[in-house]
Amino acid sequence: MKIFFSVGEPSGDLHGANLVRELQRRRPDCECVGYGGPRMAAAGCSLHEDLTKLAVMWLLHALLNIHKFWKLVGQADRYFRHHRPDAVVLIDYPGFNWWIARRAKAHGIPVFYYGVPQLWAWAGWRVRKMRRFVDHVLCKLPFEEAWYRERGCNATFVGHPYFDQLRAEQLDRSFIGQLRGDGGPLVAILPGSRTQEVKSNLSYFLKAAQIVRARVPNARFAIASFKESQAVMAREAVVAINLPVEIHVGRTAEIIEAADCAMAVSGSVSLELLYHTTPTVILYYISRLAYFVQTFFRKVRYITLVNLLTATDLFPKRVATYDPNDPVDAHALMPEYLTCQDKSAQVASHVIEWLTEPAQRLARKAALAELKERVGHGGASLRAADYIFRTLDGQRRPILRPHLRIPIAANTLTRDAA
Repeated sequence: MKIFFSVGEPSGDLHGANLVRELQRRRPDCECVGYGGPRMAAAGCSLHEDLTKLAVMWLLHALLNIHKFWKLVGQADRYFRHHRPDAVVLIDYPGFNWWIARRAKAHGIPVFYYGVPQLWAWAGWRVRKMRRFVDHVLCKLPFEEAWYRERGCNATFVGHPYFDQLRAEQLDRSFIGQLRGDGGPLVAILPGSRTQEVKSNLSYFLKAAQIVRARVPNARFAIASFKESQAVMAREAVVAINLPVEIHVGRTAEIIEAADCAMAVSGSVSLELLYHTTPTVILYYISRLAYFVQTFFRKVRYITLVNLLTATDLFPKRVATYDPNDPVDAHALMPEYLTCQDKSAQVASHVIEWLTEPAQRLARKAALAELKERVGHGGASLRAADYIFRTLDGQRRPILRPHLRIPIAANTLTRDAA
């Protein structure tokens, strides 16, 4: 059996690696190939291209890389034609993956979307593509199954794959002890896995750290960088300020575990922070244009998964942003700021509260622990592998008539790659 993967995000590379291991554990003859990242390669997937190198955001960046995406779509199309894998598994990265799904469907290859994009939050109209090009929608979040089914998709909830990784992770306890040390409280700074996120948010985190330090003189800070190039950026930024800041690469889990609280960019890392019950404030700084545009597309109040998991009204009639003074946001366990303005003072205020009022910090940790108990179970990779094998074993591949490959218009790919 041969399964083709298309994975473009660093977090998707992590989930894809776990799924590859589970597929091959259950069936050693299962060959995994396609697009992914270094973690998938280490897990046994034969990569045709490291797609995580093209993890881009916003339309302009997609346009600048359009020739690369175009080449990879054509390469996948030829592979489907000549090697005909038994299935195609997509993870996140919707702009590019719609085209991979389209080509797989043209060749009669069943398509599984594992860890579907959050269309319900910002792009509900794209569910038409999901319905048309994807045979099996494997959902991460409990409410997604009903949302997709109501819109005609064959959806099944398997759980969030991030918890599989977290439960299996072996932490370096010695390093955690070094981080905690004998000094003052430790604040984790998590500026994101994408370089664009780091560039946009790190300066505001450091400004917030300066405010915290003025109120809590013994506070210490540790930046968790995703890769060395981002650590270099962080070191350059830290040089300009007089703060006790450590910078580490590949130590996110240990930094989160050691920290008394955290400042983080929105993303799947919020689930890791939930797993470690670390009180956290979320910041996501974007341009004024991007902020204006998102007001027309965003359908949910929160950008943080942890807050969505505690919300009683997921899709309010009037969508606004989090407001710490609004009673409707009292349930939100991670204060969050989606903004085009300087919110470093607001971010710092939450950290200062947790560092100066132990009862507030312990209450927040207890609330996070209660949510973790409800949603933090593992097994998504196992359930997804079971579903894929059960589905493929129960169906017969249709015999297709020969067909001509119809070239894809470049302007259309540009529109969907955003």
